[in-house]
Amino acid sequence: DIKLFQDWGFDLLKYDNCGVPYDSIVKEGLIGKYTRMAKAIDDLSKSSGKPPILFSLCEWGRAQPWIWARNLGQTWRTTEDIGPEWWILSKIINRNSFIAWASDFYGHNDMDILEVGNGQLTYDEAKSHFTAWALMKSPLLISTNLASISKQTLEILKNKEIIAINQDSVVGTSIIPFRWGINTAWTHNITHPAQYWSGQSQNGTVIMLLNVLDHPANMFFNLTESPWIRAGRQYHVRDLWTHTNNGTAVRNFTAHQVPPHGVVALLLTDAGDEPAGLWPPCARFEWCMDQNGTRLDNIGFGEGNEDTRRRRGWPALDAV
Repeated sequence: DIKLFQDWGFDLLKYDNCGVPYDSIVKEGLIGKYTRMAKAIDDLSKSSGKPPILFSLCEWGRAQPWIWARNLGQTWRTTEDIGPEWWILSKIINRNSFIAWASDFYGHNDMDILEVGNGQLTYDEAKSHFTAWALMKSPLLISTNLASISKQTLEILKNKEIIAINQDSVVGTSIIPFRWGINTAWTHNITHPAQYWSGQSQNGTVIMLLNVLDHPANMFFNLTESPWIRAGRQYHVRDLWTHTNNGTAVRNFTAHQVPPHGVVALLLTDAGDEPAGLWPPCARFEWCMDQNGTRLDNIGFGEGNEDTRRRRGWPALDAV
């Protein structure tokens, strides 16, 4: 079979766990079934001298392929089938928020084909869909009818700045959530997945803000909530959808009135030391320490409380 596919000129095989023969014939578990085809691809590559066909495993994430499938192929589906509806996209994003660590140069969580241009997705939902799939390093497979594609859909699919993150030749890892937003951290919520994401790229820190609400919302975060941002520095802000440079962010950033189910995608690059004399002396006040060893945040015991602030002439925390 794989030789025939190669002769036909295909370079990717998506292998579904469908139409499985009786156990008495197969005599293999799930991994064993996929191992047979992986070995056939490897053997064909060696005998033909051609690059191996890319192997995309699809068993809908039921046996946690993000743990074992990279030994057999390049991509593995993580969920049930996709559809051009926001609730399905939200469900897929939620599932993948917990396993985003699994994608790198050696294998990718496959969040299924793109539905951009299909169904009744709004423009903002389609942008969010494409942004999340690209920045989470999922394969980007177009499924809409290219012969009748709209200018707006084509604009989304041809966003070179978003695609550049997906195809980064230096950094292969996905963005990950740094704050869930309306939910507490690590909350499984298929209608309201994680909202605040960040990751590395060869050109700077990538930020994705996802408004999972049904109404516009302001989205605020402290820069150092992202583990790749340096404290005490300020950052140039590049908007990857408006393709504009939007000034410099110092400590915090707010995206105003993000549309329902809409997205903001940013690239932050170091712009040098932050201005002197900012208060508080730490961007994140928890466990902020004076040079003399005094803890400055108000924790209600020892020197790290409001008495310390009054003695030093500093404003009360609720006035900062």
